[in-house]
Amino acid sequence: MMPTPETMPVIEVAREGPPEGLRPGTRPVPRPGPHELLIEVAAAGVNRADCMQRQGRYPPPPGASDLLGLEVSGTVAEVGASVTGWRPGDRVCALLSGGGYAGFCAVPARQCLPVPDGVDLVDAAALPEAALTVWTNVFDRGRLAPGETLLVHGGSSGIGTMAIQLATALGSRALATAGSAEKCAACEALGAARAVNYREADLAAALRAAAGEGGVDVVLDMVAGPYLAMNLDLLNLEGRLVLIALMGGATAEIDLGRLMLRRLTLTGSTLRARSVEEKGAVADAVRERVWPLIAEGRVRPIVHRRVPLAQAADAHREMESSTHIGKLLLVL
Repeated sequence: MMPTPETMPVIEVAREGPPEGLRPGTRPVPRPGPHELLIEVAAAGVNRADCMQRQGRYPPPPGASDLLGLEVSGTVAEVGASVTGWRPGDRVCALLSGGGYAGFCAVPARQCLPVPDGVDLVDAAALPEAALTVWTNVFDRGRLAPGETLLVHGGSSGIGTMAIQLATALGSRALATAGSAEKCAACEALGAARAVNYREADLAAALRAAAGEGGVDVVLDMVAGPYLAMNLDLLNLEGRLVLIALMGGATAEIDLGRLMLRRLTLTGSTLRARSVEEKGAVADAVRERVWPLIAEGRVRPIVHRRVPLAQAADAHREMESSTHIGKLLLVL
């Protein structure tokens, strides 16, 4: 390994608001704490949370870097004094609380995972946020079981493409919504039994038809607000609705009596603000249950485009235009 440099390239939010506020800069390379790894970043995933933080709508949790970037892949540059099981040069991908848009980042070792066998080092940056989010929400909170049906809103997103693949690989049926014929076709190519274009269809009626007599057991929703009543109406007895974003709004009115009579579960979560131990527990489950599926080729990272780090503003514009299928990656 080459000696760790003293400074590194970064992307900073020079001005909150539109993507033009992102600027290349230089900062000192962080030093890893005793329980951390220092990762030389190969690529960083771009997420909607990054866009929200850039706009001033999603501040980092206390103690987190002010730099954007919630997931990276790369190689271990240094190992904290109390860390075992890792050594310099190991291929790694990691979930971060911030700091990924940089040449190096220091990450708690509990939030790091080895790059799965057969996955390109850069493409591995598409895995941590999607895999951990889907596992903790669809399988932990949503309790999706083999033979049940999952409905994924935003099926062509990074999280959506992961949810479709994982549900199918683990013996469930997946349905999806997406915003174009091309995106719907991509969802079905990944294993969705049916994908509905929400721009063209009577969405509720189309989803009821797609679900058929089996109905829907779990809904993974990023829209919230205007979709809430429809989602609850689509669910089977004992169905579970899991909210992971509020793209359509944070408020809605529902019939609580219907929820009670049908014994529905309405839940939701965020990942970023959880403790290191909580994130580490999810990472352990993903390593045990998801990584073998990736090594077998049954699940794979879906990468829409690789963008040079210095052109992060272009990646944010593309993210906000919703023209992508899968993940956008910033490469060093």
